[in-house]
Amino acid sequence: MKKYSVVLIGCGYIGRQHLEDIYFRDNIRIAGVVDFNEEVAKETATLYRAESYDTDYLNYLKRDDVDIVIIATYTKTHLNILRDCVKYGKHVLCEKPLASTVEDVNEFERIATEADVKVTIGLILRHNKSYHKIYEMIQNDMIGHPIVFRLAQNQHALNWNRFLHLLEDTPPLVDCGIHYFDLMEWFTGSEVVAINGMKGQADYLPEGKHNYNIASVKLADGSVGYYEVVWGKAATVDTLKEFVGPKGHIKLVYKEHRLTHHEMGDLIEFYDSETNEYKEINVDAKYKPMYEQLAHLIDAIENDSSTDEEVKHACHVNRMLIEACNAHPDFIQYRAPSYKD
Repeated sequence: MKKYSVVLIGCGYIGRQHLEDIYFRDNIRIAGVVDFNEEVAKETATLYRAESYDTDYLNYLKRDDVDIVIIATYTKTHLNILRDCVKYGKHVLCEKPLASTVEDVNEFERIATEADVKVTIGLILRHNKSYHKIYEMIQNDMIGHPIVFRLAQNQHALNWNRFLHLLEDTPPLVDCGIHYFDLMEWFTGSEVVAINGMKGQADYLPEGKHNYNIASVKLADGSVGYYEVVWGKAATVDTLKEFVGPKGHIKLVYKEHRLTHHEMGDLIEFYDSETNEYKEINVDAKYKPMYEQLAHLIDAIENDSSTDEEVKHACHVNRMLIEACNAHPDFIQYRAPSYKD
């Protein structure tokens, strides 16, 4: 078994989520961690047994023994770090969003798809067992077609400084929505053709920033839905994940939100409208399977398989949501072009 030397850039919340699930793996060596805050980098290195830490990622990119870089910094830094990683021949797992402007997304896509190294994107739901099970149920026509998506991912932002930093780069529709708009296209095999919605802001936000989005969505196959997201000091945590079809519906309840039997994992509730019966399915799923993401990249490296399509699709969704948020100062009314054209 080859042991891959990995460097993490960005020791914040999501960076540590990566390390938590990979540092103990037999095929992984954490060569180093990087953060502009030296104390944070040092603490992270100690906590997750990294061999070293630094405030300058270029010191690692110049090393021949580094194989993979995980980019977990703020969105506006992703493009430049990707450019440097490709220059020095390092494979990349980059967190979403990929960029905060359409121009930078386009450049990210160009660099990643023309690179001689492998680049994968942190669309974590693509590696979650519960979502794989729901995808399988939908493909087996258990709820019929078209689908109504009812999706919410609202955050009670107790650590407000963290979310304020995120808002400096992108609104929540772009930052979190990229997962769920990708999900809608993945589950249907179709494309989003229109987005309509509203955005709002709390009075404690900086000028020009907003922390609330609700968007109604139409897909080319006739499926529709909505997605709601808020980051707020007084917001209610809400993780609604429901998929409704003419033959039934599926609802996902994460294990920590179950009323009972948390030890059984996530709960998938399936209702069959033809038999008027409910069925409960337990899935032993990790909400953020970071190692599975990294294993996907390693598989692409070892089998020399192309990751271009997943990069193109992630860029398509990222670009679409930026354009939707920029369509009008208060009201989103956006028709999405096909990324396949």
